[in-house]
Amino acid sequence: MLVLVLQGLVLIGLLLFRYIRKRNISDLFLALILLIVCYEQICYTVGFMGWYNAFQNTKINYWLIPMALGLAPMLFFYVKTSTSSGFKWKKIYWLHFMPALVLILYRLSIYTYDALQPGFGDTQNGYLKIHLDEPIIQPILMIAEFAVMLLYLAFTFQLFVGYRQKIKLFFSNTYKYELNWILTFLVIFSVLFIYEAVQDVVGALITELHYTQRWWLNLLLAVATIFIGVKGYFTDTEKLKNLNFNATSMPSPPADQQDRPVASELELNTLRDFMESEKPYLDPELNLNDLATLANMNRSQLSQLINSGFKKNFNDFVNEYRIEAVKHQLSEGKHKQLSLLGIAYECGFNSKATFNRVFKKLTNTSPTDYLKSIS
Repeated sequence: MLVLVLQGLVLIGLLLFRYIRKRNISDLFLALILLIVCYEQICYTVGFMGWYNAFQNTKINYWLIPMALGLAPMLFFYVKTSTSSGFKWKKIYWLHFMPALVLILYRLSIYTYDALQPGFGDTQNGYLKIHLDEPIIQPILMIAEFAVMLLYLAFTFQLFVGYRQKIKLFFSNTYKYELNWILTFLVIFSVLFIYEAVQDVVGALITELHYTQRWWLNLLLAVATIFIGVKGYFTDTEKLKNLNFNATSMPSPPADQQDRPVASELELNTLRDFMESEKPYLDPELNLNDLATLANMNRSQLSQLINSGFKKNFNDFVNEYRIEAVKHQLSEGKHKQLSLLGIAYECGFNSKATFNRVFKKLTNTSPTDYLKSIS
């Protein structure tokens, strides 16, 4: 476990170095997340190294501070900074970390008090550590950490789901790899949270768990540190942060047009004709603002037209034309000169994964199977 922790510290250094060079604040939050996890693993590893037995008057128990109160908001801000264009840190955000800061100040306070008592140098734990912290504060802290982590994970999943839905409304190509990384990141910490919660319930209500039995959670945390550090370092979330949903928005439609519930047949046919004649879907970076400008429409008007008239979101609307373009090229034998992926790129897709997923969704078959069926 110590080897894994040392590797984690190397990844923290790499993330901090990149943060200093590029000022990518999500790198800073990811480094701090890994630092907290590594710190807790180092404290646990010290016990296995015999520290507590060899140095029974050490004061290390005062510094074994469980930092879930600080970890939980950092998970939220990592996702927020990875998906927010032009994120700016505000002073009010410090309130999210006040519980963790209060906990650190509390530990410093009881250490200072105990250190002033006679005989403190001959024992491992002082008066307040034994009579206040362990029997009263730590059980309360365990419940508080559970509640805070659960709350922040819920907020973070809500943030992620909302962001993913917004991409589908505004952009014709989703950013699958980057979004998958964010989801994987959240799932890993959710699984670890559930494991720890079950372990705490068993230890508190069923049978007391020995520290060797609790070791498995720490091993999983150490392995997760390596995976998250490597994957987080090599996954470029700049694409997500550069998606500006408001950058080229057009003025709102006139008041008499804002409440129209259903698009007219003329508007639907006009948009169909435009898509078929001008083929804007061939641009892999096409977004709602761009299409509204090209079609000489208001963004809100276009969004309403697609949603109510075609019963689709923007992403599905555009990708349907791309799939039809792919099928047309295949029927003309274009696959004899280009690979399926090459044809997909020509028709506006930006990745193999997105192309395969969309093709399967809209045709109920894979691109390869479809090609075989028409050959």
